[in-house]
Amino acid sequence: MLTTYTVENGHLLVREGPQDAASLQRAVWIDLLTPTQAEEAQVQDALRLEIPTREEMQEIESSSRLYKEGDVLFLTAPFLYGVEGGELGSTAITFVLGNTALVTVRYATPKAFAVFSARCQRAPAIMLGTPDGVMLHLFEQIVDRLADILERIAADMDRASQAAFRTAKAKVKATRKDADLKDALITLGQVGEVTTRATETLLGLSRILTFLTAEKAVAVRRENQALIKSLVRDVRSLVEHANFLNGKANFLLDAVLGIINVEQNAIIKTFTVASVALMPPTLIASIYGMNFARMPELQWDLGYPMALGLMVISAVLPIVYFRRKGWL
Repeated sequence: MLTTYTVENGHLLVREGPQDAASLQRAVWIDLLTPTQAEEAQVQDALRLEIPTREEMQEIESSSRLYKEGDVLFLTAPFLYGVEGGELGSTAITFVLGNTALVTVRYATPKAFAVFSARCQRAPAIMLGTPDGVMLHLFEQIVDRLADILERIAADMDRASQAAFRTAKAKVKATRKDADLKDALITLGQVGEVTTRATETLLGLSRILTFLTAEKAVAVRRENQALIKSLVRDVRSLVEHANFLNGKANFLLDAVLGIINVEQNAIIKTFTVASVALMPPTLIASIYGMNFARMPELQWDLGYPMALGLMVISAVLPIVYFRRKGWL
């Protein structure tokens, strides 16, 4: 889908669908979401530049993701999306920064894009003043969105860890304890997934900002250059916070797995004690189950009670011994 954002007389005009060359040339921001070949051709003919294909956007080499052709910068990085829906992932987004327009090429919709579009409608003169200003303000929205995501998963991780440790200390049913520990493992797994993809996004932004810093003399207007420094500081702090959360998640994951191992060891110990306690009675029962012709106890009136008593005593003695040793 082709969407253009144009500011005329202080008012924002948003157009969707096929457009003529004049409309594309007046636009400050051109957003291509899963573009067709016809839409790509319209933008390329109107702006006289080459739109990267989806295969080119997937390249991992820095030279393929960050480069300059004439006065146009081509900047590609992976971005996190789909956190709210539970089907999160990373998608490559390309920013084509020219002197007159910013072109974004994407195949998914991070929430930051929708929020930024709404902000543009409220303050078009500020958000859509210049192409480089549009891109930097969009980066600000992406960073703010990532900060909110990291804050939320940090709170989720704290709640999950507290519930897991509280359950481990309390004397509750095994089914409830297993459910709480399972929920903690799922939450910690989601935290690890989100922080990893968020860090990937932040590192991609960091590379773009480093490239912009080197090209800011010709690509970024003077009034917007302060935004780059602010974004660099914010991205650096979020990378450190994401790494901290990832390390904390790994620590808590080890702790929860340790709790699970302790619970499993207790169950195995119970089965081991039960099997050891039942071995002597089994031996006695096996002896009196033999089919010998001469067994004195078979003709004895107290033979049956005696055999049962021996079985009980032989089962109780190992348990008493284990308890005195502190094994139970």
